[in-house]
Amino acid sequence: MEIIDSSKVCIAKCPHGLEEILVEELRGLGVEEAMQHKRAVAFKADKEMLYKINLHSRLAIKILCPMFEFFAKHPEELYKKVKAFDWSEVLSLDQTFAIQTTVNSEHFTHSQYVALKAKDAIVDQFYDRVNKRPDVDPKHPHIKIHIHINDKECTVFLDSSGDSLFKRGYRVHTGIAPINEVLAAGMLVLSGWDPTTPLIDPMCGSGTIVIEAAMMATNTPPGILREEFGFMNWPDYDAELWEKVRKEGIAQIKKSEAQIFASDKALSVLKYAEQNAAEIELDEVIEFKRKDFMHLDAPAEGGMIITNPPYDERIEIEDNEAFYKAIGDQFKQSYQGYTAWLISSNLSAIKRVGLRPSKKITLFNGKLECKFLKYELYSGSKKAKHAQQD
Repeated sequence: MEIIDSSKVCIAKCPHGLEEILVEELRGLGVEEAMQHKRAVAFKADKEMLYKINLHSRLAIKILCPMFEFFAKHPEELYKKVKAFDWSEVLSLDQTFAIQTTVNSEHFTHSQYVALKAKDAIVDQFYDRVNKRPDVDPKHPHIKIHIHINDKECTVFLDSSGDSLFKRGYRVHTGIAPINEVLAAGMLVLSGWDPTTPLIDPMCGSGTIVIEAAMMATNTPPGILREEFGFMNWPDYDAELWEKVRKEGIAQIKKSEAQIFASDKALSVLKYAEQNAAEIELDEVIEFKRKDFMHLDAPAEGGMIITNPPYDERIEIEDNEAFYKAIGDQFKQSYQGYTAWLISSNLSAIKRVGLRPSKKITLFNGKLECKFLKYELYSGSKKAKHAQQD
């Protein structure tokens, strides 16, 4: 069975707020048709493009490929139609599988029950044919199956990524509240940062933002350290084609002259950041420094700050409003001429920064709704800046 048919539309899932830039990323990778949806982008791809996107996408969480679709109004109907598909074309008895569901329907109100009925349909088909059942492994299955139900429309997908694509493989150490790698990459793209602009993360934690920036600056594929993707367990997996795609990705890696600076007041997490960067051989691209941001002088005459300060959620702050006020004061005193981007879910504390953001973007850090805010840190007054431009 050929899993990937170029006439079928695959789905790239992504966090809220990254849909538009994911469309542009996919087009940049060679996708000709891409359509934006809520937290997803639909696109057409052949097998080579599927492999390429899994290796190179910085903004997608996973890539799902459709197998079949049907209509169902109740669990027994779903059971019969899932069982009617020939699962031996996808799954062998010595492989494990797991089912995830996304349900938006008045006919199906319990997503776990949908997963249970689909699981029963698959194992019952095998038992009816060969008197044996494949095993379910919810944590590390060979084959991941996704079922999306919208009203009575049911679509069954195979997960080509396996583990989520934000699991790059370089983050061997994390701090208390690490930011998701895909979100960090999305923030960099949304900010408009490019490697000719000095970049600073003055509260770098375990280094995710600066490592993602270094990967961009060197054109390092985000999936280059991963040893396994879901498609490698498919019956039509083409190892030679994958090796070709991977070698082409490695050949595109380049040296970078980008100035990327990372600092944190905690020595332990700064060491984590250095070790994570070394894991992907980018520690020499980033300059690490132990320093409290409130006493950190700007390392370049101009540039961009992108940072993820504590929200007083997973990391407690004694006086969070005073902390955010101090961030704003430091921006104004030491970083004139910079552009600063700050993400936080603490909306009341953000107001204490004391600067008017020129742009606000809603993003989610895990389940926390956040604002990603842009501040123009003009040299002198804003009026004087505009007068000079006139």
